[in-house]
Amino acid sequence: MNKTIITVVGKDTVGIIAKICTYLANNQVNILDISQTIVQGYFNMMMIVDINEAAKPFGELADELEQIGDEIGVKVKCQREEIFTKMHRI
Repeated sequence: MNKTIITVVGKDTVGIIAKICTYLANNQVNILDISQTIVQGYFNMMMIVDINEAAKPFGELADELEQIGDEIGVKVKCQREEIFTKMHRI
C-alpha cells in the first residue's frame, strides 16, 4: 500500500468533497479514511488514500489537486505517509 495524506482547508462551499473525490476516483485512487468538519463556516477535511494503483504519479496528483483547490477556493495539500512515519522515528 502506498498511503498519502490529503488535507483540504478553506471557506465552506457546496461541492468540495464531491470535486476532490471525483478527481480521485477518476485517477484510480482509493480512499481509505475520510474525516471532515465545518467550524464557524470553515471547511476542514483530512483523507488517507492509497495511490498504489493510481493512474498518475504522486507529484502530478498533488499538483492537479492543488489546482482543483484553487478553482474551488480551498487549499489542498498532499503528503506522503513516510513523512509522518519518519518524523516520529527521529
